[in-house]
Amino acid sequence: QLQLVESGGALVQPGGSLRLSCAASGFPLHVFAIGWFRQAPGKEREGVACINSSGGSTVYADSVKGRFTISRDNARSTVYLQMNSLKPEDTAIYYCAGVGIDTIAAITLNTDEYDYWGQGTPVTVSS
Repeated sequence: QLQLVESGGALVQPGGSLRLSCAASGFPLHVFAIGWFRQAPGKEREGVACINSSGGSTVYADSVKGRFTISRDNARSTVYLQMNSLKPEDTAIYYCAGVGIDTIAAITLNTDEYDYWGQGTPVTVSS
């Protein structure tokens, strides 16, 4: 079973940057598409960004386009989320999730498509 562990969450001022990491174990990372999701207090979990198994294809939510970048290093079994120009509305628990590449036709930000989830890392954007 794929295990995922997020790290890198912190308190940051508006306009600042953070890089989140998602470390995978249990299975080779290259057979999974990976997504980043977030859940703010009182809100539903939403997709932020996702990346295919090779890293050659990505999808972003409109709210983070141009500010966030997802990338992966399969040799290090790690997926990253670089977050720039952070806003207070980016405050949330951030989760990474994985789905086997043989179970989806295309990468997606739909939470229902993902089978493996980490425990989350908190990001707070506040002055």
